[in-house]
Amino acid sequence: MEVVVLLLVGIGSLISGILLGYLGKKKVDNALKKDTEIKVEEIIASAKKEAENLKEKKILEAKEILTLERERMQKENKRWQENLKKQEERLKKREQDADRRQDGIRRQEEGLKRSEDQIKKRQEELVDIKKKEIERLEELAGISKDEIKRMFIGEVEQEAKHEAAKIVKKIEDEATEKGEKRAKEIVAQAVTRCAAEYVTESTVSVVPLPSEDMKGRVIGREGRNIRAFEEATGIELIVDDTPEAVTLSGYDPVRREIARIALGRLITDGRIHPGRIEEVVSKAKQDVEKEMQEAAKDAVLGLGIHDLTQREMELLGRLKFRTSYGQNVLRHSIEVAHIAQVMASELRLKNLHLVKKAALLHDIGKAIDSTVEGSHIEIAADILKQAGESALLINAVMAHHEDVRAESVEAILIQAADAISAARPGARRENLEGYVKRLERLENVATSFSGVEKAYAIQAGREIRVIVNSNEMDDVKTSQLAREIAKKVESELEYPGSIKVTVIREKRIIEYAK
Repeated sequence: MEVVVLLLVGIGSLISGILLGYLGKKKVDNALKKDTEIKVEEIIASAKKEAENLKEKKILEAKEILTLERERMQKENKRWQENLKKQEERLKKREQDADRRQDGIRRQEEGLKRSEDQIKKRQEELVDIKKKEIERLEELAGISKDEIKRMFIGEVEQEAKHEAAKIVKKIEDEATEKGEKRAKEIVAQAVTRCAAEYVTESTVSVVPLPSEDMKGRVIGREGRNIRAFEEATGIELIVDDTPEAVTLSGYDPVRREIARIALGRLITDGRIHPGRIEEVVSKAKQDVEKEMQEAAKDAVLGLGIHDLTQREMELLGRLKFRTSYGQNVLRHSIEVAHIAQVMASELRLKNLHLVKKAALLHDIGKAIDSTVEGSHIEIAADILKQAGESALLINAVMAHHEDVRAESVEAILIQAADAISAARPGARRENLEGYVKRLERLENVATSFSGVEKAYAIQAGREIRVIVNSNEMDDVKTSQLAREIAKKVESELEYPGSIKVTVIREKRIIEYAK
């Protein structure tokens, strides 16, 4: 019982202690809370006071800035007003000067008008006087004014033509004396420095055979070998009575070269059947393409041209197997580039690269002229336009046969270089019949003029000698005749290079001593 009482007393004491502790802590918390609120209020009051002070300070600063800006604007406004006033004064003064000038011009116009009226009146009087004098002269002379005018104009025209022809002849003589010497020097240097081979070439179209028995092996059983060969190369293989030889016929020079190489290898190897033919033709095609690439690279490296497109390089390589009048077109193009470069250097032209490039590409259209419609000049122009070449270069290429007008000195140089390369000894072969006809036409053109007694085409048609009647032609008319013959030759004949026209006027007096 006592234990229970003691236990209850302990529990009660514990509860009392807890209550007293709680009440004491609450009292302390309230005191701290009150102190915190007091401090917060003091901080808020202090912040409000500082904000008010800062606000007043900023307002004062803003007022000062506004005052200064207002004063600056007033000064600026005053300065603008002064400037406007000065400008108004200047404009007013100019208007006054303009009014004075206008008055002066008006007075001058009135004076000019009076002078014009007087001049017009005087001219009318002079016309009447002139008319009366002409009528009086016609009456005295018995010839009308129109007849006198025709007589006078005819005499003046004849005299003017005579004087003009003498002046032209004098200028031509002086220009020929100086220009021909210089031109010969330039051309001679160009030809000697290009070091070209004076030979003619043609694409080989005949393949020799080691024996007549090889013809049968080339034809094959029931012609299967020859059919396979023609299908693989696109070239016709002609086996005729020619001893120990067969002929290759085709319009494409590259295909013909592939066929020549392939047939030569087949004959050397001895194994001739359709499968082997396709294999050898494929290898020959690769070799020819490689050879064309190397030829194009050698050409551009030798000339120092490094900006050709891949398409231009391919077509340039194809010219290795293209001939024109027996002349290899690639060698001809390289030669033209060398000659044009030398002449351009002698003339001190700046764009030597354009000259070399246009000269090298001037015949590029011949690489595909057998498969594409149009002249080789039109084909070349299309190729160069697609390659993005300049208009100046395209004109130089198109003008090398004078199909279009040359628009630059470079284009004229390429015309001359092309003519030199084609006209030099041994460069080209020409059909005999066509050659004779061309000489006959040249002589007929010269003899078609009045006063011409005889005409002779000499130097392979590169010069025409014309002999005139000395009684009908004087020196001036002889000079005129030479120009007229040259113009007619240019308009009616087609020829490579140039033709020299020499007119000879000779008077012979013969006496006999008996």
